[in-house]
Amino acid sequence: MTGGEVAGILVAVFWAILVSFLAVVLARLAQTLRATTRLVTEVTEQAVPLLADASATVRSAQTQLDRVDAIATDVQEVTSNASALSTTVASTFGGPLVKVAAFGYGVRRAMGRRSDGTTAPARERSDRTVIVGRTVAPARTGRGRWGRKG
Repeated sequence: MTGGEVAGILVAVFWAILVSFLAVVLARLAQTLRATTRLVTEVTEQAVPLLADASATVRSAQTQLDRVDAIATDVQEVTSNASALSTTVASTFGGPLVKVAAFGYGVRRAMGRRSDGTTAPARERSDRTVIVGRTVAPARTGRGRWGRKG
């Protein structure tokens, strides 16, 4: 055997090993591509119904938001009507009620005077103050915190 024949045999063995290696790599790559194709198919089969459900949920949420918007508009209208009613009632009854209260105060003051035009002595008068419907005793003067003078 000559040197050229040995070199040819070595190149042929190298090419055989290289082709075998490439065949194994291509076979594994084909398996990977098949598994990927199956995975993509399964994900697509599951994603389509999920997207349909999500779309229906978004449509339902939009309907509910439209209803809430209508309710908020109605509440705003009711609030403005209540405010207008409150203003009207205050302007209609506020002035006359103040006048009636002033008249009642004047009548009480007039009834507290004696027939000769003088006021009753302090002991005979009521030394109590009326605050919003309840009677409060007058503040004690000349007494400390514990009721002692000083």
